[in-house]
Amino acid sequence: MPDHVDLILEQWSEQRPDLDASPMAVIGRLKRLAQLADTELKRNFARHDLDSASFDVLATLRRSNSAHSLTPAGLMRSSMVTSGAITQRLDRLEARGLVSRKPSVTDGRGVEVTLTQEGLQLIDAVLPTHIDTEEQLLAALSKPEREQLANTLRTLLESLGDRQG
Repeated sequence: MPDHVDLILEQWSEQRPDLDASPMAVIGRLKRLAQLADTELKRNFARHDLDSASFDVLATLRRSNSAHSLTPAGLMRSSMVTSGAITQRLDRLEARGLVSRKPSVTDGRGVEVTLTQEGLQLIDAVLPTHIDTEEQLLAALSKPEREQLANTLRTLLESLGDRQG
């Protein structure tokens, strides 16, 4: 079944037959998918009075270690939040009582960010609904199709320099 991207490709084929616009088939669909997924994820986060960056900080702390604690630099490396946003996020999360910042016991100049009990309870409540939302977004794909897509996207991301840590 043709989609909006197919229409765009057809139009380019008619208007600029000298160009191979086929990369738009992938990039256009990735962009559209990201928009649709982001909308659904934001809807779920809003039900818990969170935004995506705050969820990411809480989730990163939750999965990182048994103390649910990291330095701000460690949070930046382990999360999908930019360095410019981390201080602002931490300020908001701390004001809500979801994280605490304390001097590091190993580095006198450093700070440790830790989930509070309230933060731990919130992320534990949000995580199942987050996974359910992602499950719904991927419902049209079989398990093998999901694995193949995940591997293909990993290959593409690595080719563009996106690597762990």
